[in-house]
Amino acid sequence: MDKKVTLTNDEWRKILTPEQYSVMREAGTEAAFCNAYWNHHGKGKYHCAACDNLIFDASTKFDSGTGWPSFYEPVKGSVRTVQDTSYGMVRQEVRCARCDSHLGHVFDDGPAPTGLRYCMNSVSLKFVAEN
Repeated sequence: MDKKVTLTNDEWRKILTPEQYSVMREAGTEAAFCNAYWNHHGKGKYHCAACDNLIFDASTKFDSGTGWPSFYEPVKGSVRTVQDTSYGMVRQEVRCARCDSHLGHVFDDGPAPTGLRYCMNSVSLKFVAEN
């Protein structure tokens, strides 16, 4: 991971689309089953859409049936988690370790080998295909 990225809200607004800003800087959520990567099966890598930090390898992606891209394991050191108590629930929010952008949430109902489901927002990710 490269050096931490810290920008003002105005700087983030210039870099991100309005939907990305809502999700990544205000912890919003995109709609299920109609986002870019929920049914995407390409080989490659998923990066943070805000700072280009490598977050997931496509080999860890699986179909969770939730309508959002789901992975069982992030790249080591690429994310951090914080407790999220919004909407009357207790969940673990997943944030980019480099720029602190909201990516989604992690749940303990995923497949082996980790048993985890990193349920991500497509707008928070950028896919880079393998050549």
